[in-house]
Amino acid sequence: MARTIDSDVLLLAAAADPTRLGMLRQLALGGAVCACEFTAGSSLRQPTVSHHLKVLRDSGWVNTERRGTWIWYSLRPEAVQRFERLAATILPTGGHGARRLPVLNEQAAPSS
Repeated sequence: MARTIDSDVLLLAAAADPTRLGMLRQLALGGAVCACEFTAGSSLRQPTVSHHLKVLRDSGWVNTERRGTWIWYSLRPEAVQRFERLAATILPTGGHGARRLPVLNEQAAPSS
């Protein structure tokens, strides 16, 4: 699969991974979370956690703040709002099914 620079696709792809979705859920509980807290009580090792946090940061899901030697992560409200707007574009409308979105390659689109 070709890499994309579409910010919406990057946002959705980052959230689609079960580990990252769990991290987003933890961040959604409120407040900043230290990177070290993602490894506590989990089978994930620090390099794996760092990778997932980098993906979340690069896709726009999280803000970072250095506090001494630790980096704290928080959910970006703008990312949540973007996610909500994206979800709204595929909600059923008036019982007529989902709105048809423009497709870059019509041949790749499934027929209804």
